[in-house]
Amino acid sequence: MRKYIVSILGRPNVGKSTLFNRLCRKRVAIVDFEAGVTRDRKYEDVEWTGKVFKIVDTGGIIYSSDEPMDKMIMHQALLAIEESDVIIFMVDAQTGTTDLDKAIAKLLFPHRDKVLLVANKADSEKHEWEVYDFLQLGFGDAFPISASHGRNTGDFLDELVSMMPDTLDINYEEEEDHPTRIAVVGKPNVGKSSIINALLGDDKLIVTDIPGTTRDSIDTVFRYHGKEYILVDTAGLRRKTKVTYGVEYFSVMRTIEAVDRSDIVILVLAADEDISTQDLKIASYAQRKMKEILIVYNKWDLVEKDTGTTGKFIRNLHDRMAFLQFAPVIFISAKTHQRIHKLMEIVVQIEEESKKRISTSELNRFMETVIARRPPTHPTGKHVKIFYITQAAVKPPIFIFFCNSPGLITENYRKFLHNQLREVFKFTGVSIKLIFKGRDKEDREEDGS
Repeated sequence: MRKYIVSILGRPNVGKSTLFNRLCRKRVAIVDFEAGVTRDRKYEDVEWTGKVFKIVDTGGIIYSSDEPMDKMIMHQALLAIEESDVIIFMVDAQTGTTDLDKAIAKLLFPHRDKVLLVANKADSEKHEWEVYDFLQLGFGDAFPISASHGRNTGDFLDELVSMMPDTLDINYEEEEDHPTRIAVVGKPNVGKSSIINALLGDDKLIVTDIPGTTRDSIDTVFRYHGKEYILVDTAGLRRKTKVTYGVEYFSVMRTIEAVDRSDIVILVLAADEDISTQDLKIASYAQRKMKEILIVYNKWDLVEKDTGTTGKFIRNLHDRMAFLQFAPVIFISAKTHQRIHKLMEIVVQIEEESKKRISTSELNRFMETVIARRPPTHPTGKHVKIFYITQAAVKPPIFIFFCNSPGLITENYRKFLHNQLREVFKFTGVSIKLIFKGRDKEDREEDGS
């Protein structure tokens, strides 16, 4: 599903972060809190009355310290105008209209159809009477709320989601045989566009453009060896922008959105650069979302090589991203087209692996061998027994282990079982999920890996 992007904009100290924190703290509203993926981000997925949106606290965007404050806010406004579906323009009900509020309003006014004016710190009815002062900004009545106390936030969210066009709230094909969706992702300037262009320029591919679900994206349908695939557009990442400040915030969100909409993620790393924190965040997110993953080192033509160079790169990659040891690695140059043809060959192999189904009898023979070699134990000495294992699904493969109590299966033993499954059945490039179920239907625990 396409996620709307909603930015909270306003001058300093009007309560942007307070509102952001309140929305993210609502248990009913949190859809997908990916702890540890991007710990320093200021955006979260929120759901209200069936609509999913990504809320952005623009106050979290960092600027160089020598920039004047009002100039920083103008950059925030420009960025929000360009990248957001709805803009929450926040003012202070207790302070009233300021010159900076008017300056922001002037910038936002041509785009007023996607602006919701919100007067924060309306902690009582008395403050609500004061919001008429904001009529001069040109956005109609300001919606009074108190982010710190939660006053009127439910009604505010109703108003917010009513501004989100239904045409964006589209589910992609959910049928089992939908075309495989591929997202080419990575940090800026690693050569994603060059890879896409080289890939689509392959004379084996028949290419057509179809509208995506976002206002500015075009997903590309192409055929490879008679089969249809969809190249997921990264929704604006290839568009040039005059705004430089804070662009990484939105580019990371667009990358996350592309990963969400894809089946296979091609993670592009630059061979002439060290693995960065942003590379780790994207990779971690894709793995947590149980995506099929191919790692591509681009710009291989810029690397001085000897017989052990690829081995050194792979060892370094696995040191930094141990959780992606299942993902195949390819070294290419989009510039010279070196090994570009291998990309789709490996994608096809990964796709076949993701559809692989292991029979229950074969899995239980595997389980008997594993348990005979290393039976499960628990530090308390409690009896641990795994009765049998079965594969419940494909794309991604899900394995259910039936046992006397899921809580007795230690983390180390879960990792051991995961590693043994991969060693015997491979699943190259594919994230697999292990579910441990007890006798009670409610007694179950999941591991995604």
